[in-house]
Order: sequence, then C-alpha cells, then structure tokens
Amino acid sequence: MAIELVAQACADGATERGACEVLHLSCRTLRRWRERLRNEEGLADQRKESAKHRSYPQALTQEEKAEVLQVCNSPELRSLPPSQIVPILADQGRYIASESSIYRILRSAGQCQRRGRANAPRNLKPPKAFEATGPNQVWTWDITYLPTLIKGDFYRLYMVIDIYSRLIVGWELHREETAVHAASLIEKACKNQGVRQSQLVLHSDNGSPMKGVTMLCMLEKLGVMPSFSRPSVSDDNPYSESLFRTLKYVPKYPRKPFASLDDARSWVLQFVRWYNDEHRHSGIRFVTPAQRHGLQDIEVLEKRAKVYEQAKVLRPLRWKNRSVRDWSPKTSVWLNPPKEHRTRSELRAAA
Repeated sequence: MAIELVAQACADGATERGACEVLHLSCRTLRRWRERLRNEEGLADQRKESAKHRSYPQALTQEEKAEVLQVCNSPELRSLPPSQIVPILADQGRYIASESSIYRILRSAGQCQRRGRANAPRNLKPPKAFEATGPNQVWTWDITYLPTLIKGDFYRLYMVIDIYSRLIVGWELHREETAVHAASLIEKACKNQGVRQSQLVLHSDNGSPMKGVTMLCMLEKLGVMPSFSRPSVSDDNPYSESLFRTLKYVPKYPRKPFASLDDARSWVLQFVRWYNDEHRHSGIRFVTPAQRHGLQDIEVLEKRAKVYEQAKVLRPLRWKNRSVRDWSPKTSVWLNPPKEHRTRSELRAAA
C-alpha cells in the first residue's frame, strides 16, 4: 500500500522524499521493498522474534525470584546490599543467584534503595532566582577564614559583594563569627550605598551568623529581603565563593599566616582597593567593579568597540568575514538562574 501511495504521489508531481516523509518512511526502506518485489521475495516481516517473547532456559523462575526476595528481606540480611548478601550466602554454602540478578530482582520489586538506616536522598527545592539589572539590587555575602600564627586558629573575614557590578560593598575582619558582627556590617554597607526600603535582596548560606536573630531583625529594620542557599549545597552562593577564590589565589596573597589582626586588616584593605578599582572582571566584560557600579562601563565598552572597528578597517584580512569582539555591556545578572537563562557552561556543570 505504501509503495502504491508513493507512486501515485510522485505521478501527481510530488518528490519521492517528500512522499516518504508524509508516511514517516525512509527512502531506503522504500527502495528495499521495491527490490524484494522485483525479486519475488515477498514483503513478509522478516524481523527476528522480539526479545520480549524469547524464551531463556537459564532464566530464574518465578519461584526462584520469590525465594531471592524472601532471603533478601530476612531479618539478618534486609539491611545489606546484594554485594554483601552474595558472599554471606556463599560462606553459608548457599547460592541463589548472582549479584547482578539480585539487583535486578530488587529493582523490579521496587526495593533497590538504601537498605540501612540512612535517610533517603532529598530533592531540595532550588532557591528562588533573582535578576539584577542595576547596582544595589542583589547582594551576596559569606565568611571565610584567614590563618593566624596559631595553628587551628583563624580570623573571620566577612565580605559582601554586589552581583551586578561585582563591587565589594562591605567587609570586616573579626576573631569570632557572630550574627552581631554580620548585622553591623550589613547596616554600614546599606548606609554607605544609600539602600532604600524594599530595594535589596541579600543572599547567603545557612550559617548561624546568617540566620541569627540579630541579623534577621536588622534585615527587617532595613527592609532587606533575605535569601538562603539550600542546605549542604555549595554552589548556591557562587559569587561569594568565586570572590574568596580570587582573594586566596591572588599573587600578592601572603605565603605565611597573618601576624596580627591589624596586619590582616591592612592586607584585606589593599586587596579590596585593587579588586574594586583596578581588577578587570571577566564576568562583566573586563571592566572594573567600580566602573560597572558607577555605570561608567557603557562608555568604556563603547570606546573599546570603536578601537576594534578601526583596527578592522585598517586590517580587514585579519578578520575576513568575522565580526569584531563583542564589547556590549551585560544588561542583567542572575543569581541561581532558572534553566532558560543558564549558559552552556552552567548547564554542563549542573549535568
């Protein structure tokens, strides 16, 4: 019937490929059918028997599968995986099935889970996504440790960053980790940046200083909306983690522990000045955070684009048919973006 329909369509002016696509048929299959008709081989289905209907004499019977389930659910073995059950039975002089067969039987019975007292894995709801289209809309903060001369003792560095501009809007260094210090830092940063009520989202992880009563009361007083990472998920606060990585791997980071709290504060102050005013950040088209925060990045990037356009006019062969480098400013930045706003590298890392 398919051969006749395609022949009729081709006689009416259609292409063979188009007619085959309408029938969800490949041209190669059509040619094979025609060849078999010419050779008088017939068009009977010559596919081998489906694996679903094949018989396997070596397969376990239903009674043997029931025995495997009974043994695996016995009081002495019900908390063990098949990798432990098989050798235990072998030590007792018993063999009921291979390890892979036991796994397959447990899976079909819906029992291939954690068999001990461990809690089942939880599907944690991802944190709410926030988009920043300008400075002082979304901040993130965290605490990292700086080593002292005493082994096992550390200074605590509190640092707040604006995700839109990557500007360090506030930092403090203390010996202890408390919600009081955190609340004081956020209050000072909001005053310095002129943050208004209901303007800012502040994201952090689930540490005790982040969720302390003093801290939460201060956020309510300032009209700042708190946001938190999922428990035990490190990449929900990527901007602060990336900042700390830059801080500790910058070439000027001291090779020896800090001798005093004042020495540590002095070094962090130099780092913040360099990071805000000199460091060209890759995530914001290689402008400095201060330029981005002051909305000067548009002018800087326009000048760079003109330089590249002039260079292309002078040496067009170097670019051939390619366009110059993209120096357009990034209009928005996402914190924990939804899937449709993730980049290819972010999707690959998540996978």
